[in-house]
Amino acid sequence: MKAIPRIALAIAAIALVPVSADAQTVYRWVDKAGKVHYSDQPPPEDVKNVQQKRAGGGSAVEVSQLPYATQVAAQKNPVVLYGAPTCGTPCEQGRAVLAKRGIPFSEKDVSANEADAEALKKLVGTMDVPVITIGQNKLKGYEEDTWNSALDAAGYPRTALPGQRLPVPPKPPAPAAPAAPATAAPAAPVADAPK
Repeated sequence: MKAIPRIALAIAAIALVPVSADAQTVYRWVDKAGKVHYSDQPPPEDVKNVQQKRAGGGSAVEVSQLPYATQVAAQKNPVVLYGAPTCGTPCEQGRAVLAKRGIPFSEKDVSANEADAEALKKLVGTMDVPVITIGQNKLKGYEEDTWNSALDAAGYPRTALPGQRLPVPPKPPAPAAPAAPATAAPAAPVADAPK
């Protein structure tokens, strides 16, 4: 019977995560004293093991306001989308499927975060995106039927409930500005070859 209180505590913990109208990045980290921090501001640079999540949803919708089945599925099988600004249409389509189903998810930009890039490489052995993890299940590439089947198996509802505020798909990060070209030293004149 101890499983019931644990589930209740897990769902209560999920309920504390606010979800805003616009996609917002939330950072979670543990300081040197072992205290857990949540913030919309990046942590100090010396902090390791930072978790960055994208939260989206209807105005002031909390996870506790999501359908019960979605809350339970999110606790048992959290969804993480690995992407990059260069991913384009496949990442956009994947975000749209998750939003249509009302599924909360976190997104990791492997082009902007070295730790996320290493995690992806360790996870699937390549840097190809998109990759989605649903609990322990990992899927490389975007294929709508495959993603939907995996989400169904994880217990996520097929569609959002009528009146449910749908998560807003996070906007992909803006591509990094190209580096300014290095100024090259003037080329040395080439001597004419003797004729």
